[in-house]
Amino acid sequence: MSQLQFNLIPERKVWTVGELNARIRELLSAAFANVWIEGEISNFREAQSGHLYFTLKDQSAQIRCVCFRNSAIRLKFRPEDGLHARVRGSISVYDARGEYQVYVEHIEPVGLGALQLAFEQLKKKLDAEGLFHADRKKPLPMLPGRIGVITSPRAAALRDILHILRRRFPNARVLIYPVRVQGDGAAEDIVRALTFFSARGAADVLILARGGGSLEDLWPFNEEKVARAIAASLIPIVSAVGHETDFTIADFVADVRASTPSAAAEIVIRERETFDRHIAELHRKLADSIRYSILVRQRRLQDLLAQRAFRRTEDLVRQYRQRLDELSGQLAESLRGKLEKIRSRFTDAAARMSAFDLRARLEAMRLRTEQRVGELRLRVERLLAATRQRFERLILQLDERSPLRVLDRGYAIVYDAAGNVVRAADAVAAGDEISLRLARGRLIAEVKRREG
Repeated sequence: MSQLQFNLIPERKVWTVGELNARIRELLSAAFANVWIEGEISNFREAQSGHLYFTLKDQSAQIRCVCFRNSAIRLKFRPEDGLHARVRGSISVYDARGEYQVYVEHIEPVGLGALQLAFEQLKKKLDAEGLFHADRKKPLPMLPGRIGVITSPRAAALRDILHILRRRFPNARVLIYPVRVQGDGAAEDIVRALTFFSARGAADVLILARGGGSLEDLWPFNEEKVARAIAASLIPIVSAVGHETDFTIADFVADVRASTPSAAAEIVIRERETFDRHIAELHRKLADSIRYSILVRQRRLQDLLAQRAFRRTEDLVRQYRQRLDELSGQLAESLRGKLEKIRSRFTDAAARMSAFDLRARLEAMRLRTEQRVGELRLRVERLLAATRQRFERLILQLDERSPLRVLDRGYAIVYDAAGNVVRAADAVAAGDEISLRLARGRLIAEVKRREG
């Protein structure tokens, strides 16, 4: 009975550390493949690779989390320490340290929405950089000749803008750059449009417009790349995005913010009557200023004519006029002398150049070159002949000293089975196979006996 019990004791299972970690990873991955976890973010760190590392904690526990770059780039906001958030992902084990952690695929803040949080974060960042400051904003032109409009060609906002521009100033040239104003790729379209106008100077003022919508619909105008493109523009920009109560990052960075697209058109082009009144007012002020300036100068001229020094001025002008005639004559004489010297030097140089026969010198150089080539060819031929004779002598000496020439006199070279030359009888034993190299051919033999 005791023997039977002894045989039933199970065999001991010994795990390696790697096997145990791998097994635990399989169990955790299967049991927690898609879980939501809520907690506070701490120890947040972004690696150069773009991966995000942080700890999610509550009052009694914490867990490590990693969000790889392909998931991190889809986040609208930037996680930060102290943020209360929910994460979705799978739980697994990092074998190298034996730690279990969450591989995060999605993060959303608790309370404040992800887009609203991203909006507040970017607004704070750009404001700290000075992109919202009034001293960097450009003034709008008084009467722009070319107006650029960046919006969707199917938007009602475009029709409102064109209607007001035609009514207020029909002669204005309107350039429309069609873009997507919501969804994927919209921010890139807007950046390309802003870059196009700024690089070419194609407009005097730009209107960036779209109608109202939700925060998600207006999000392209809250992208950092759009904000920086607006700040970098060399052309003044009027932002007209959404309704009067809607605010975007583009509104803060733009030079002027309009409550609606229609208001943007009214800001860019004033009414014709306003211009007429302004021009008339300027004309009246200019006429008054000119009349006053003429009266002041007339009075000043009368005062100057009444002074004795003014009559003396006429005498001085006559003396300076005569002195000018004398200096002009001296200058003309000096110039004639210099021209004569230059003409003489030119004639001498032309004579020297005509006496210099370039063709004769070239012919002499050609003859010397041919002579040197002939001498060099002769030296090379002599050197080759001497080298060839020396080479033939060396071949003859080598042939005479060759060990194979000895075989012609009846001698042979003996090799053992391994191909080594046999120089003594004790190098082989009776029964060993040997080969003999003759002057012509080989012989295979067997050692019968060994002497000496």
